[in-house]
Amino acid sequence: MSKINYFFEDLTEDDNLTSPKFSRWINSVVQTNHQQIDEINYIYCSDKYLLQINQTYLDHDYYTDIITFDNREDPSDPIEADIFISIDRVKEYAAKESIKFVDELNRVMIHGVLHLLGQGDKTDSEKDQMRKREEASLSLRKF
Repeated sequence: MSKINYFFEDLTEDDNLTSPKFSRWINSVVQTNHQQIDEINYIYCSDKYLLQINQTYLDHDYYTDIITFDNREDPSDPIEADIFISIDRVKEYAAKESIKFVDELNRVMIHGVLHLLGQGDKTDSEKDQMRKREEASLSLRKF
């Protein structure tokens, strides 16, 4: 049985970020892509916390909205991952683009999952494909 967990680092817990409907939706996206989830841990944090992760583990010195760690030995195994999300970045981008916070949060959440499903985003072509897959995944939400 798949397990999706939600954790908070240096933030106050917020039930709006841990909805069971998010877990059901993520599971449906993964199943639509013919994969399974063993365990995904979403870790919500601040910009400062995620910057430290970025510097320590990826040797990058910049803010980002998400960092996904794929913990599988083999990409064909059920998904096992830690996905760190900066709530500061999500709020800022949602405000800048005049979109609802929950929509941007869901886009970032599924962005990490799409990486785990093999979608890259380094080239312009990959970025375009990622955006299309994000939109297709968001359309599967039942909330």
